[in-house]
Amino acid sequence: MPSITRIGLVAKTRLEGAAGVLAELAGWLDARGIRAVFETETAALAGLPPGRPTASRDALPAACDLIVVLGGDGTFIGMAGRIAQAGVDVPILGVNFGSLGFLTEITLPELYSSLESVLDGTAQIEPRMMLRSRTLRDGRVHADRLALNDIVITKGALSRIIDLSVSIGDRSVMRVRADGLIIGSPTGSTAYNLAAGGPIIHPAVDALLITPIAPHMLTNRPIVIPGSSEVRVAPAMDDHDEVFVTFDGQSGHPLMRRDVVSIRAAERPMHLVRASTRTYFDVLRQKLKWSER
Repeated sequence: MPSITRIGLVAKTRLEGAAGVLAELAGWLDARGIRAVFETETAALAGLPPGRPTASRDALPAACDLIVVLGGDGTFIGMAGRIAQAGVDVPILGVNFGSLGFLTEITLPELYSSLESVLDGTAQIEPRMMLRSRTLRDGRVHADRLALNDIVITKGALSRIIDLSVSIGDRSVMRVRADGLIIGSPTGSTAYNLAAGGPIIHPAVDALLITPIAPHMLTNRPIVIPGSSEVRVAPAMDDHDEVFVTFDGQSGHPLMRRDVVSIRAAERPMHLVRASTRTYFDVLRQKLKWSER
């Protein structure tokens, strides 16, 4: 990967415990001749003196060569989406404050050794599929969004079961009556998909997941399809139905009658800096407590 001269720093909003770490990290980077670019709110959290380079969360991906996220998986997912939206290949290193995360899997004691490995070119940087969702309305693209974990079509709070037609390309696959439907990436297989009874897919597998949420028919089961597929979901709605599509659980919009949601792998993957001290299966064992009786 290209040499790293600028590192973006982002902390979870109001994460007071990160303030001291941020100031120490800025000094560590200064000593190595690397420019620390602080996300605007993160700079205020760290209480840094004026003059430090800052950028908004949306502008940060274009202003640095690596992004370090301090917080949890939600903060990480938000930055992954912004990197994808910017169309850049900036790796992201997630440091978890609290328990180990599926994405923010580097612990605070591992921060500096992990950064050293990125700087000297020995870090394991893993590509992770991103998803692109297009909502088609009257034959036009109404919304175009990117997500790391999943695209979810779900009913409103007071709605009854919704009826969804699912196709892969132009071929009909199933009709689902359920509380909703998850279209997930391998990375997202351990997110909402897992809670809904879907399978865990190793992130190196080129696949998409289709998982019904509380289906009316028990024969509607999760399926795994090739990563090159285009999934099209069309809700059958009447005037009283409320149906929404959400992206990584962080944003979304309502659907209208005859809307179609088209989902496929995005053109660019996200690049995740992995912890050198544990494998993907180590993370699964710890998070899912497989080693406990």
